Amino acid sequence: MFTARGAYAIAGARWPYAGVVRYLSYAIDSVLLTAALMLATMLPSALFANQWLTVKLLLVVFYIALGVFALRRGRPQKSRLIGFVFALLTYILIVGIAIAHHPLGWLRLIWN
Repeated sequence: MFTARGAYAIAGARWPYAGVVRYLSYAIDSVLLTAALMLATMLPSALFANQWLTVKLLLVVFYIALGVFALRRGRPQKSRLIGFVFALLTYILIVGIAIAHHPLGWLRLIWN
């Protein structure tokens, strides 16, 4: 959903800023962040014992911040595009870390 919304917003479409799509996106980000915080409170010792989990949770917060930056109106299109690309790369890193259970994520899968 973020990919479609971001691509259309950067292209100049108005629907990514419409009420339902916008608030559904907020809901998804809120659930993601809430799940991360719940995991951190339920497993406080595991959070620091497993570096991959710490990196993943920090990247979730970074991903949400980049997404807000990329979709915020009033910013230059070039900076929004850069924020959008970095948000997508961050998401790919999050998925790689979750699959590999290692802070390097996809890089670890490539090196092994």
